[in-house]
Amino acid sequence: MAEKRKVVLAYSGGLDTSVILTWLQEKYDAEVITFTADIGQGEEVEPARAKAQQMGVKSIHIEDLREEFARDYVFPMFRANAIYEGEYLLGTSIARPLIAKRLVELAKEHGAEYISHGATGKGNDQVRFELGAFALAPNLKTIAPWREWDLTSRETLMEYAKERGIPIDYAKAGKKSPYSMDANLLHISYEGGGLEDPDWEPEEDIWRWTVSPEKAPDTPQYVELSYKAGDIVAIDGVAMTPAEVMVKLNELGGKHGIGRLDLVENRYVGMKSRGCYETPAGTIMLRAHRAIESITLDREVAHLKDELMPRYASLVYNGYWWSPERKMLQVMIDESQAPVNGVVRVKLYKGNVIVAGRKSDDTLFDANIATFEDDRGAYNQKDAEGFIRLNGLRLRIAASKGRKMD
Repeated sequence: MAEKRKVVLAYSGGLDTSVILTWLQEKYDAEVITFTADIGQGEEVEPARAKAQQMGVKSIHIEDLREEFARDYVFPMFRANAIYEGEYLLGTSIARPLIAKRLVELAKEHGAEYISHGATGKGNDQVRFELGAFALAPNLKTIAPWREWDLTSRETLMEYAKERGIPIDYAKAGKKSPYSMDANLLHISYEGGGLEDPDWEPEEDIWRWTVSPEKAPDTPQYVELSYKAGDIVAIDGVAMTPAEVMVKLNELGGKHGIGRLDLVENRYVGMKSRGCYETPAGTIMLRAHRAIESITLDREVAHLKDELMPRYASLVYNGYWWSPERKMLQVMIDESQAPVNGVVRVKLYKGNVIVAGRKSDDTLFDANIATFEDDRGAYNQKDAEGFIRLNGLRLRIAASKGRKMD
């Protein structure tokens, strides 16, 4: 008897991927291997094991990837100050390359020729998963059920599950949030439901991690973040791992109403999409990182980083984490971070992250030169005249030839 084809499925244990598991068994007569990743979504992942066992899965992988996610994906991205379209801190985008990598590794381990995911044909995640797979295992094939089947709504998925006895908590499913949500250590996102009208203001109870700024404490909280080579290594003097840093900053930011975002973004597949996001830790990290860079980075290095950042952010958003150009940019960015050491003090207050101070042994800020008081000859102000005349030379030549600049 010929061996069944093997498929490694990114499996959450929820309705969609449970239906996909059974659908793969039926449609492709496949041996399904499940992979469930804990990347800080805040929900218990172990129940996925019992569900997969009930559905006849023999190879079940449940992995705690929180530290790897924070250390190897989130922290490198924040060294770049990456932000997509001026607002989005890439919380969903940055999780996908890690999941793709583990799907590929498990496929190799089990001798599987397919991977599968629950991303729809309208979204960015299908692109991110599959571009990652192409880069890491070019001969591996992907089965994307949402691009194949005729199950087009939540109701049809529920009916499919009932007909086949798929273990679903129907009571819980009936009370499910009207939004499509995705969570990890960096953020939680909300799409669908009333959010499909970009002029509709979401109700207050949509938010899970943050209090409203109006209800945040009336007293600001000061927090000190210690940096080494561009990464936060301690909070208020207490050494922490990358994942611990993010958990703590999510707690602090959520308490003070920090990190809410209502955004209409341009998806890679071509459509505009409206979503709401909560990114407490990321909002604090971005503000603080730029503060420590402001005193430790050379001017031209800082400006070059700012020029490269939109390209870097687009690569992450569009699914090119494993591309040679992203890796090249990362080497440049990481090299720039060697002197980015020191402490940033931020004030958290009613939805705001306010930089209150920054200090570093590697600072390039020289008070003797920058002072408005007597600098005792540290800076010769007469030098500025020649500097201005040389930089204005082309303007003076053009004006003398009658070129009009108004």
